[in-house]
Amino acid sequence: MTLTTEQLRRYAVARSLFRPTTLGRAIDKLGFVQADPIRAPARAQDLTLRHRVKDYRAGDLERRYPRLALEEDFFVNYGILPRAHSELMHPRTARRVWTARRCRQVDAVLAFVRERGAVHPREVDARFAHGKVTNWFGGSSNATTRLLDEMHYRGLLRVVRRDGGTRVYAAREGSGASPHDDAAVDERMDALVDILVNKYAPLLASGLGHLLSLLCRGVPQWRERRSATLARAKRRLGHARAGSGDWYWPATENPASRRWCPDDAVRLLTPFDPIVYDRRRFEAFWGWPYRFEAYTPAPRRRLGYYALPLLWHDRVVGWGNLSVDSGSLRYSFGYSDGAEPRDPAFREGLTAELERMRLFLGLAERRPSRVVRPSCRDGHVAAGRVLPCGS
Repeated sequence: MTLTTEQLRRYAVARSLFRPTTLGRAIDKLGFVQADPIRAPARAQDLTLRHRVKDYRAGDLERRYPRLALEEDFFVNYGILPRAHSELMHPRTARRVWTARRCRQVDAVLAFVRERGAVHPREVDARFAHGKVTNWFGGSSNATTRLLDEMHYRGLLRVVRRDGGTRVYAAREGSGASPHDDAAVDERMDALVDILVNKYAPLLASGLGHLLSLLCRGVPQWRERRSATLARAKRRLGHARAGSGDWYWPATENPASRRWCPDDAVRLLTPFDPIVYDRRRFEAFWGWPYRFEAYTPAPRRRLGYYALPLLWHDRVVGWGNLSVDSGSLRYSFGYSDGAEPRDPAFREGLTAELERMRLFLGLAERRPSRVVRPSCRDGHVAAGRVLPCGS
């Protein structure tokens, strides 16, 4: 098949932004929704779903999660996925072996959780008082939280709901047995790869390989099968060479089909949206470097703390930084070529997107928002260089 990068770009945008549907169906279609705790102006999972779920409001996933067949789990990253997808990874065998002392702690906590039915970490800490540990970021974390995280990762616990954003756990029962032979393991690995490809297609060969490496953190017990799984995927997936790279997508789809027609809306995407998740693909499609800078020191940021890619038609033309202050939506924008698109349709589309954002955030009845102009130190990125404001 002969394809152009432009065809692949339109295909990527149109297939990901399917017609808005119910929350359960949207997550089934996506296969996995990456979660992130930062609110700028809402969490990543909510910002992802608002484009794909009809009448979605910030927090709907957390509110409705207990009634849906979903699991919070680690896949290629931490997030929410259909229960059937989560079960493909369990029982999960972690690479680090627990000590005898740790096993006694786990047994005691698991018995306590089963007795109570569902527990908040505060209840476990009050009962066992595990103390403090150093977390991955060098700070101090509650040792109970760390233990519950480990038990959740290994499939002993599941998240049944969140209270004020904090995970509430119950015992996870019926994870089933490990696959009994190599063919059964291969079948599971292929199913997990298909979930990834369905969400992130079309994928550059490098992107497909990277996702397979991340998947090994979700199924560490099958890490040694990565290479064989990748080879099988490349044989069975649709593929072609376009630009300077090899591309892969579900074999049942045709990226050149006229059905893949992006609409003319303007959208603010989360940094973890499947359309922009792969940074190499981003540059291949749109010709400028987007970076997630929440953990970059402020003086070194080019785009902002939590810059939201700004999509128009099938083009990412810039980014926006949004926040809520005293009930009003505050925003600023930067553009990849240094200037806002002159087409009046873009301004109309951006105005409509900001109104949708207010409604999503529950600000529709609040006083009008204020525009915050970026300071010169924010700069604009164009052709890989920083331009001063007003360029």
